[in-house]
Amino acid sequence: MVKRLILLCLALVLGGALLTQSVFASKKYAVKWVKASAPVSLPILMYHSVENKPGNGLCVPPEQLEQQLRYLHEQGYYTVTPAEAYKILVQNKIPKKHKKLVMVTFDDGYENNYTAAYPLLKKYHIHATIGLITSKVDTPGMLTLKQVKEIKKSKWVSFVSHTQNHQELDQLNEAGQIEEMQASRTWLKQNLHQNPDLLVYPVGRYNEVSTKVAKESGYKLALTTKSGLANAEQGLYELHRQRVVPNMTQEAFAKLLQP
Repeated sequence: MVKRLILLCLALVLGGALLTQSVFASKKYAVKWVKASAPVSLPILMYHSVENKPGNGLCVPPEQLEQQLRYLHEQGYYTVTPAEAYKILVQNKIPKKHKKLVMVTFDDGYENNYTAAYPLLKKYHIHATIGLITSKVDTPGMLTLKQVKEIKKSKWVSFVSHTQNHQELDQLNEAGQIEEMQASRTWLKQNLHQNPDLLVYPVGRYNEVSTKVAKESGYKLALTTKSGLANAEQGLYELHRQRVVPNMTQEAFAKLLQP
């Protein structure tokens, strides 16, 4: 009798855990969107590598990332997907029950996005978007295709284009830019079976040709490294982001989210 009660309790605990997991995993599908009363500005946070590397401005220590993700979670921020960012900026819609919005991005596709960042994203229920340099997948220090597929399946991470070879687009002619953008898009379609709608400009470098080629290649949005909140007035192919730097105080981080 005691054994049966123990088994019943275990089943209830496991069932509750699975239900909680399911609720969080499906939260994107239960959101009701409404028209905002004023034009929306969206903070888009920009990260790169997650590691302790003093002197490198692109490397945020894991403990700092955890502190910042915990802050977003505790403050009730809704972390948007690329598709939701498009809905916010183009249709000026927001989730009815979520007034605090943020998009979390990681550039390049470092392996520590899997080993260090991904566990924290799951822990704090944060959705992130990783811009992949597609030719660098399965190379030392970068994400493997196996890791990419595992993360994508979890629903906590979206993958978008950071071009094929991470060349500065404003230094390429139009044919070169087409190759960089379309080859990356083809890779994402073939390997992840998705239509990539968002492009992240390498090193934030682009020109008028870049915005034209991005649109013609099928991208709906493109991110720069210009500082500030993203809004529709900037143009959908010149959206601003907020750079997160190493050893940033919590107060400075909080300011990145404010209008």
